[in-house]
Amino acid sequence: MLRNKVSIITGASSGIGEATAQTLAKAGSYVVLAARRADRLQAVKERIEADGGKALVVTTDVTNGKDVQNLAEQAVKQFGKVDIFINNAGIMPLSFMRNLRVEEWNRTIDVNIKGVLNGIAAALPIFRKQKSGHIVNIASVGGRRLYAGAAVYCATKFAVRAISEGLRMVIDPADNIKVTVIEPGAVKTELPNSITDTEYLEIFKKFSGTFAFLEAQDIAQSILYAVTQADRVNVDEILIMPREQGH
Repeated sequence: MLRNKVSIITGASSGIGEATAQTLAKAGSYVVLAARRADRLQAVKERIEADGGKALVVTTDVTNGKDVQNLAEQAVKQFGKVDIFINNAGIMPLSFMRNLRVEEWNRTIDVNIKGVLNGIAAALPIFRKQKSGHIVNIASVGGRRLYAGAAVYCATKFAVRAISEGLRMVIDPADNIKVTVIEPGAVKTELPNSITDTEYLEIFKKFSGTFAFLEAQDIAQSILYAVTQADRVNVDEILIMPREQGH
């Protein structure tokens, strides 16, 4: 399905990013793995190559624009092009605003919003030159609905949806660039490990035991669906939720 395509995935060291890299590689894509944890990226690369795929590791901090530009440049240098750029890197240090975890707020904005913008800035010139490309931005059900204790996180995911829609509105049809937003509900990943607000953490633990979360592979399959449609098709957004999760 993706034979000889080149896919960049940020946040590829674990969770949705790791599952997506493995899924796209199995579908025939060369994958470029980006995250800060080089050792984890190398382990993902080895698993992909053991299954017959091909992967490139580029250690990247998505909050650093130069890092993300280098990521795109290394992909082009290695494979000659980029077909798919998946802005997946994100953090979720949920907390009640009254507890004033300002540093966490700022870090969430830097990773979840600026990281996506850096990815778009790196991908667009390549895609416009090629006259083809697909940007996939990972948002959240929290980009549609606000949850207590998740105000800043939800705000960043609302922003991802707005940025994606705004980008789609101004792309020249002749450039043949697609933009997709993926909006997962609750997924079993490392994201909750960033929650340091003990007051909120107790609530989250109770919430997480009330129903079965999605697996990272479920989200990877939704991304695979979006990026394997015919050229005439743009999958604008996919909201994917656990069956039992209340909206």
